[in-house]
Amino acid sequence: MSAELQQRAVQGVELAKHAGADDAWVTAGQSRDVEFEYRDGALEKVKDTTSRSLAVQIYANGRYSSHQTTDLHPDRLKGFVREAVAITRALEPDEFRRITPAELFADRPGHDLDLIDTTVATLDREQRMAWCHALDEAAREHERVISATAGVYDGTLLSASASSNGFVGSQQSTYCWFGSEVTLKDQGDRRAEDWFYAGAAHVADLPDAASVGRICLERALSRLDSEKGPTVKTDMVVDARAAASLIGRLTRPANARSVQQGRSFWTPLVGTQAFSEKLTLIDDPLIKRGLASRHFDNEGISARALPIIDKGVVKNIYVDTYYGRKGGMQPTTGEPSNRRIAPGEHSLPQLLAEVGDGVYVTSWLGGNADGTTGDFSLGLRGHMIENGQIGRPVGEMNVTGNLRELFGRLELLGNDPYPYSTTLSPSLVFADVDFSGA
Repeated sequence: MSAELQQRAVQGVELAKHAGADDAWVTAGQSRDVEFEYRDGALEKVKDTTSRSLAVQIYANGRYSSHQTTDLHPDRLKGFVREAVAITRALEPDEFRRITPAELFADRPGHDLDLIDTTVATLDREQRMAWCHALDEAAREHERVISATAGVYDGTLLSASASSNGFVGSQQSTYCWFGSEVTLKDQGDRRAEDWFYAGAAHVADLPDAASVGRICLERALSRLDSEKGPTVKTDMVVDARAAASLIGRLTRPANARSVQQGRSFWTPLVGTQAFSEKLTLIDDPLIKRGLASRHFDNEGISARALPIIDKGVVKNIYVDTYYGRKGGMQPTTGEPSNRRIAPGEHSLPQLLAEVGDGVYVTSWLGGNADGTTGDFSLGLRGHMIENGQIGRPVGEMNVTGNLRELFGRLELLGNDPYPYSTTLSPSLVFADVDFSGA
């Protein structure tokens, strides 16, 4: 199948060149996605989708456009590409739109990232239903459960790309996820709820389904009798699952597009001690069985580990070829892969004991962060930390501040990186954080 897709990509390039394009980049893709959703003891939804597509990027007379089709019939594809080239020629020129330089294709890693599990393709209804049953039974083991939803999601992704300046490559991966969402009866008309999902490229790396359901139920039970949190300035412990989202907000404007357009607080930070020396963040596309591992990015730039922050010093941002040219920056990669945060040496109980009193954040409830200034205001759910222990559950409170300043006050990291995310972050401890509540 990989060879067939690769052939289609190469043929697409030939069609574009024949139609008058100066350069072309073509990606042929195929995927299969299966969903089983199980609600309150019964199968509610089954979905099995297979899709194929061809995406064409055309460079002609200093102009650029991109087009996509799901009709891969040879005769109609020829007309599609010819029309794409004609449309491109009618657009306004853009001097910065040029095909990825061939030198960025060099030194592509060739070692096996182990992203393909043949077991995924052989999963049957019985196995998926067994997972759903196990998730459902474990998540419903409490008298206060109102409803529980279990889900199993698996599939295979395959793509092949070719360019008019010598790029040829393909990538394939599999995935399998399952988990639960639980709603409990709380005081009066109130409800307590939470969720937990686990996923991996290989089925063998998944935890026991029943244990995932139990974790979900335990998280929901911990929300019972939640009260409005206080207005206070204190230490904040962010658990590993919630920390991944916070890291995402920090790094979202760390890219050439935002910098070139003047919409990033990262603009003056490269080469400076911008954050706590406790923070080291590496974008690593070469992690074996990583959820976002790859040999090259969507521009064909060869994968390599890219240090973003080293002991608080900003080393790099994400730079694609287009905005790199516009902003006078050397390309690194335009899209993140696996973000790996160097962990600390403390377990979560040790972090809580070290803090003594503060707020333990287990999830975020909306809010916003300004990529230009770094100012943020986020709703949260969690617990008060009392005498080094997890105390009463709290909600209806916000944490506010500035992301650069917040990560400048990062004091401790846990030894518990959250494995079910492309951001492998441990629990984080911040000092002197502003909370608003009651």
